[in-house]
Amino acid sequence: MSSKRPQYPPEFRSQIVELAKAGRTHAELAREFGCHATSIGTWVRQSQIDETGDTSSDAPLSTAERQELTALRRELRQVKQE
Repeated sequence: MSSKRPQYPPEFRSQIVELAKAGRTHAELAREFGCHATSIGTWVRQSQIDETGDTSSDAPLSTAERQELTALRRELRQVKQE
């Protein structure tokens, strides 16, 4: 049986991203705040994607696009069940 850790709150992630942008290393932040350095790297990359607003077809999805995709998939599942 696997136990899934709950997601970190958005405010926490934003704070960590700001500290990383200020020059703190991912490893240093991971030790101090008890999360994994890989997670911090992911949050920083996602923040950069959200800030650039690149809409080209090969660009990674922004947070808003990911949320929209999740909602559309949920709606599609519901419609298929009906």
